[in-house]
Amino acid sequence: MNGAHADSSAPGLAGSKPQSEGRGEGWSAAPEPPSEGWSRQRWLKFVALVFAAQVALIFALGEKQFPPPRAVTNVPQFTLADSADEMIALDDPTLFALPHEDSFAPAVPGQMLVVTNSSFRWTEPPGELLSPAVESLGAVFTRFMQTNQFATINLNFKPEPELSEPVLPLQPAFAENSTLRVEGELAQRKWLNPLSLLSWPYADVIAPSRVQVLVDAEGDVVSAVLLPPDNLGEVHDSDADARALELARSLRFAPSSSLTFGQLIFDWRTVAPPATNSPAVAP
Repeated sequence: MNGAHADSSAPGLAGSKPQSEGRGEGWSAAPEPPSEGWSRQRWLKFVALVFAAQVALIFALGEKQFPPPRAVTNVPQFTLADSADEMIALDDPTLFALPHEDSFAPAVPGQMLVVTNSSFRWTEPPGELLSPAVESLGAVFTRFMQTNQFATINLNFKPEPELSEPVLPLQPAFAENSTLRVEGELAQRKWLNPLSLLSWPYADVIAPSRVQVLVDAEGDVVSAVLLPPDNLGEVHDSDADARALELARSLRFAPSSSLTFGQLIFDWRTVAPPATNSPAVAP
């Protein structure tokens, strides 16, 4: 019977009844498996335990006796001065203006001289004020200036000009005869046959005649060219220009080692031409 009872109670065997069947009174369900992790109540207990352990370590390992304070040395000290100090006495505005008990020696040795200071504020009657004499104002300064001699300073920064008359040679306003000038490199060579030019007969003033010449090494003029006028309004005489060109070819200069260029300027002095025969007067 024991074997039959065991076979009948074993789950999963043939002929056995399902668990739902045959449940009688007093049957209890199987316990549920525990959930994973700690609960909140368990965590709170653990944190409280750790905090209590830390507090216990702090009290156990902490110092119970504090080190004694060090003595303070070599530090500045302030001391309040009393009224008898000399530095405090310097704040008195009447120290050098009024007599003090420390200023004079007492008549009896060992006895302190008592000096009573008068009030600084006093008034005088108006009648005792003296008005200055107007006539004596500046009298001391005037007497000082009269009895003291000072070095005079010459303030003439602009002296008088010294008049002088220039000496000028008296020359005629116009040349008496025509003249010849030599300009350029040719002026450095000596002129061997000077010319004496006469006045040119012309009724008006004429411009100078300019001739450019080329002189060889022996001193002869090998080329003479009449230059054009510098200004368009100049008055020229063709006969005077031809005469200047003729005279330029006849000049001679000192010998030199090379050819020399230059200009010959003929300044003509004009005179009135001679009068011609006047026409016959009608009867």
